[in-house]
Amino acid sequence: SLQDKNALHLYSVNGKYLGSETLKEEVSDLCVTGEYIVMGSLQGFLSIRDLYSLSLSISPLAMRLPIHCISVTKEYSHILVGLEDGKLIVVGVGKPAEV
Repeated sequence: SLQDKNALHLYSVNGKYLGSETLKEEVSDLCVTGEYIVMGSLQGFLSIRDLYSLSLSISPLAMRLPIHCISVTKEYSHILVGLEDGKLIVVGVGKPAEV
């Protein structure tokens, strides 16, 4: 099945292979911001991974619909998630008091 074939590979700027992580979801969009990779999947999950270890920083957030696009504000305060039905979900980043 296609789920067994999805993976995230990490390479250095010079092309040296640094590692990979097998993914359960089919990635529809991703955004690299600072030290994190923010990914959206066709299965409707928003995931945040560490850029260097590729491990999950938090458990994936379920959006219940396929994610079509992701963007992060330049202040890194919010993640904008565009869903299949046209809705725009705004996810606050940081501690609840900061959001």
